[in-house]
Amino acid sequence: MANAALPADHANSIAARLASVRASIVAAARAADREPAAIELVAVGKTYGADTMIEAIEAGQRVFGENRVQEAAGKWPALKARWPDVRLHLIGPLQTNKVKDVIGLVDMLQTLDRESLALALVKARDKGDRLPDLLVQVNTGREPQKAGIPPEGVDAFLARCRDEWSLSISGLMCIPPAEEPPALHFALLREIARRHGLRHLSMGMSGDYPTAIRFGATMVRVGSAIFGSRAPADPAV
Repeated sequence: MANAALPADHANSIAARLASVRASIVAAARAADREPAAIELVAVGKTYGADTMIEAIEAGQRVFGENRVQEAAGKWPALKARWPDVRLHLIGPLQTNKVKDVIGLVDMLQTLDRESLALALVKARDKGDRLPDLLVQVNTGREPQKAGIPPEGVDAFLARCRDEWSLSISGLMCIPPAEEPPALHFALLREIARRHGLRHLSMGMSGDYPTAIRFGATMVRVGSAIFGSRAPADPAV
């Protein structure tokens, strides 16, 4: 897969951008009186090829995110074989008929967003497959064009995951509306997680991850701040 348009100094820019993002994470964590090590940086490689991911890996990055199953499947098996300590998160939508394609490929699915997907995961598990770690995606803005469980439905969905389907949920994920202050959405997600004793909060992207850290994010999904701008821009990273 060809890389997106890259700056002339790209060979040196990935490591520098990673260092800058990591420094910002440390500063935001300390400002919030949190341990920087408690925040995991998920480098989102959507549209960029394996060579670019290798640059990030060689710069020390070990956790990556992809939006699409097909792109992840074409890029990551060889990279994970070469670097077994690399972890891959799926942060985009997953069709139920693609569940089999992510088993053994991704280490975390951040977008469990509906009953039909939960049932497909249960079916795979009951056949003997080992499921990835799971986050429930919450549509904090109740946007009709976005996936996710609406806030008022999360309690019931988590109860079904636990009691009816025996699915272990590690935390929550959200993508705030682009036109609204993200802090309100981060605070809402944090409150839901606290109510259910969930450890992980995946929230915060290239433009707002310091705010997300202030509100308790344990994972921030950063793409363009590391790899450069995309065309068209992706609202998820």
